[in-house]
Amino acid sequence: MTAGGATDDVETSALVRETREAAGVVARMLADPGRIAPLAATLAARRPRLAAICGRGSSGHAGVHLRYLIEARLGIPVTMTAPSVVTALGRSLDLAGALFVVISQSGRSPDLVAATRAARAAGALTVAIVNDDASPAAEAAEWVLPIAAGQERSVAATKTVVGAMALGALLVGRVGEDEALRAALGRLPERLEHACALDWSPAGAALAGASAAFVTGRGYGFPAAREIALKAMEVLRLPVLAYSAAELPHGPRAAVGPRTPVLALRVGDETAAAVDALVGALDAAGLPPHLAGGPATRLPWIGDDHPVTDAIAFLAPAYMMIARTARAMGYDPDAPPHLEKVTETL
Repeated sequence: MTAGGATDDVETSALVRETREAAGVVARMLADPGRIAPLAATLAARRPRLAAICGRGSSGHAGVHLRYLIEARLGIPVTMTAPSVVTALGRSLDLAGALFVVISQSGRSPDLVAATRAARAAGALTVAIVNDDASPAAEAAEWVLPIAAGQERSVAATKTVVGAMALGALLVGRVGEDEALRAALGRLPERLEHACALDWSPAGAALAGASAAFVTGRGYGFPAAREIALKAMEVLRLPVLAYSAAELPHGPRAAVGPRTPVLALRVGDETAAAVDALVGALDAAGLPPHLAGGPATRLPWIGDDHPVTDAIAFLAPAYMMIARTARAMGYDPDAPPHLEKVTETL
């Protein structure tokens, strides 16, 4: 069996099953927006001049996606705040009047909870995007946006990441009255279903034989690149680094070679030119990357739609490919070594 090929065994894994469930998670959000409308109205009325986002790992990647959304769609500068400033260094931040968003699947990491409490005490409008709306992080925040993805059994998070990104996009679409984005979100569940059926086994085969690898994208594609790199690293036990398509051609380019494949994500907006230029340069060097997205895509793709939602849709075939590659390499995709579902960072 080639790396990345499907087996009956891997198709029953929690990682594969939960990736397929992501479409339903987004569909339920769209059908019942819950607390998004009143929070969006509050944000539109207060118009914060600064936003701070807090999250680690996959939740942090959802936070980077939200950062691009807030800055590009609402024009509000965003900082990715470090919870260790509060917990380890014992410092408070002047966040009066700012928007503070904590993103966490479990909502139980002590440092994220402490940072949320400190932000609220400092006068920030605090929002928790969490899968468990009864968690300590949810209790610490003024507003809660539940992902409502149900229990996630695989250590490697999938449907909660997709859900967190979609929730952020739903919120920004409401605040900015962005009808094009809201319409694209309406199409996302069906596109996620189709994306799960795509065969990215050529990229899986390259990863299985690699000494290291790179994932690249720009704009909304960059947080997806970071998320895919992390999943490949934890599930395949392989060093995988994510760089912006604007950064990879510089210092990191020296490490790209025959045994360090590149997966490039291209969304159809103004950032596409940078990805195209990078792909062209690697082609010219005899190191063609695995390109997803755009009219010249090399991996199977569902066709470009909206750059915000396409970045989310890239995750589905990547997760499926990583799970199948793990099984082909003899690894359990649901239980990476040395990792726990809840990260107890202090």
